[in-house]
Amino acid sequence: MTKEEHPKLFGLLGKNIDYSFSRNYFSNKFKNENLTNYSYVNFDIKNIDDFGELKKKNPNLIGMNVTIPYKKAVIPFLDQISDESKTIGAVNTILWDSRGNTIGHNTDHIGFEKALKEKTNTLPKRALILGTGGASAAVQYSLEKMGCEVLFASRNPKPKQYGYDKLESDLMNSIELIVNTTPLGTFPNIEEAPPIPYELIHSKHLLFDLIYNPIITRFLENGIKKGAKTLNGYQMLVYQAEKSWELWNQ
Repeated sequence: MTKEEHPKLFGLLGKNIDYSFSRNYFSNKFKNENLTNYSYVNFDIKNIDDFGELKKKNPNLIGMNVTIPYKKAVIPFLDQISDESKTIGAVNTILWDSRGNTIGHNTDHIGFEKALKEKTNTLPKRALILGTGGASAAVQYSLEKMGCEVLFASRNPKPKQYGYDKLESDLMNSIELIVNTTPLGTFPNIEEAPPIPYELIHSKHLLFDLIYNPIITRFLENGIKKGAKTLNGYQMLVYQAEKSWELWNQ
């Protein structure tokens, strides 16, 4: 019996995820690579407490991606997590090993780093991350590994973080990269954008939005109008997805 004759199930864990990049990406991948007994579905659960039942109900489940709002919340339910996931404090990839144990990984930082390095030959020395969720922690991990100083802005800032109303001219001029890790601007709420002072954006800034739908968010559109370089989240998602696939097949 060949490998393809054993049904293998993969999926995305999240909440309100009908828009799912991952489901479309992997479904197309399986079709293009003629993996006929491979499938990828959305596990759209209302509460993370339901996670434990997923494997019982889906015995062919091999691996899973994780998105908002469960990248941090899923960790206590896992048997083991990678060192990078421990440092980041978030998981976006889960696999079941041969003994049925769950292992959590983070491939977001890999996707972010690869996408950023493709966009610019000059790595940033100082960056501002908008948002403080699981994705922001992966971006911080990646940037600090590159030797970049990281600042945070949030609508509810904690100590050593900036409120959006505190992003003044000197601070904005000292930053080369601004990364939106919030969901503001995601379809269908495409008119939304993080409330940063866009009048202070200029041509030396690179705006990186982790959102991929729409392709040009209001955040990026505002940057383009001020002459900034821009990058959306599509390539990051592709790279993190391919790393997930590698982990599931190791």
